[in-house]
Amino acid sequence: MNVTVIGAGSWGTALAQVVATNGHDVVLWARRPEVASAINRDHRNPDYLKDADLDPRVHATSSVEEAVGGAEAIISVTPSKYVRSTAESLAPFVFPDVPILVCSKGVELDTGLVPTQVFEEVLGNPARIAALSGPNHAEEIVKGVAAGTVVASDSAQTAEFFQQLLASEAFRVYTSDDVMGVELCAAFKNVIAIAVGVAYGLGYGDNTAAMLMTRGQAEMSRLIAASGGNPMTCMGLAGTGDLIATCMSRHSRNRTFGEALAAGETVEEFEARKRMVVEGAQACLTLGTLSKRYQVELPITDVVRSMVWDHVEPREIATLLASRSLKPEFY
Repeated sequence: MNVTVIGAGSWGTALAQVVATNGHDVVLWARRPEVASAINRDHRNPDYLKDADLDPRVHATSSVEEAVGGAEAIISVTPSKYVRSTAESLAPFVFPDVPILVCSKGVELDTGLVPTQVFEEVLGNPARIAALSGPNHAEEIVKGVAAGTVVASDSAQTAEFFQQLLASEAFRVYTSDDVMGVELCAAFKNVIAIAVGVAYGLGYGDNTAAMLMTRGQAEMSRLIAASGGNPMTCMGLAGTGDLIATCMSRHSRNRTFGEALAAGETVEEFEARKRMVVEGAQACLTLGTLSKRYQVELPITDVVRSMVWDHVEPREIATLLASRSLKPEFY
């Protein structure tokens, strides 16, 4: 098949490699022409996963029209704040029945829409749209290290299509019909990872990290249920699986940012230094839209937002969380 991957960051590059090694021709769209040229010349991404030799079936371009024209499937891998502009840029060139897999993680600030909903609003035909999420660090996926993920769609046919496109001996792909649950898990886990990073940065230990992860998952399940999703999705790859990987791995930019935040670095400074978007920094803002809409309390999300955007001292936040009233674990 001819498959297009939109976004030549680390995750887009890794997914292009997965699809190509499964025997498909891949066009990888890069925003900057010099990146596309380097990939075509050297078969390596000069900015991300620099040590990975890309399959010869991967060809890069900086032209959206060239990337999408003739595509039999599209995988969109862009930061969440660019989801709408990405969908709008694809609209003139995408046929109405081409399957689209959305791998962005977040919630649109003003509307409260998750990425698949934005694509549906812009491009129509929601039955051909799916979301992917799971414990999938690009640094390992591109090397073929064993991992699992989940593809969610309202259409079982679309979910199974992408399952077959991506699945390999090393990359286990499961399907789900809970798009909202998978999408919100993807957004939430980055926020909780920042909190865990801050805790480690302040000198707390594994017990503290486990508490934050578990209580964060409780926040996640409450909002998913209120939004019409299945709270049991939190127990799967998109929930528990991705939460563990994102909070505990040395590859996690959100956990790493949390540690830097505890040391006094701002999100702007961190992103400039790493040349990567901290999705959890955006998600702690945008999840507030849904929190207000459904009147669901998100205490860890709220304190992460206070640290990142209001510049409240992390030690003050630790005191605030510790002073909350005690209650039953499940309510």
